[in-house]
Amino acid sequence: MAFDAIYRIASSAMYAQRVRLETVASNLANIDSAAADTRTAYQARKPVFAAVYQNHQLSRGAGLGGANVQVLDVVASGREAKKRYEPEHPLADRSGHVYYPDISEIEEMTDMMSATRSFETAIEVLNRVTSMQQGLLKLGEA
Repeated sequence: MAFDAIYRIASSAMYAQRVRLETVASNLANIDSAAADTRTAYQARKPVFAAVYQNHQLSRGAGLGGANVQVLDVVASGREAKKRYEPEHPLADRSGHVYYPDISEIEEMTDMMSATRSFETAIEVLNRVTSMQQGLLKLGEA
């Protein structure tokens, strides 16, 4: 595998993990966002990823050239909003209920830690490839 392919794969992985971290941040920021009804309540968002091979890589065998990561979309979770009885809240409906997103702080923090570690792994790959290239240049000088 050429060095430029490794850089391309690692950078696409870093971009994907950045999108993942941004969605986690958005979900955590909106965890206590109240709404007047279930339709307007914030819904957690999750990115959808896909492995993308170049045409020439498919002809050589799927695993030989590696695949880039592509962010296909960021989708809403589809979870029903949580209903809380808060009659004094300005957004409360006639029955005194306010609606909050069904977001698990634990799930989001776990996802954040996983995305951070994946991002760090991609950085480590880039550092190792750079080190290998520098080693090859030193061999050429000798």
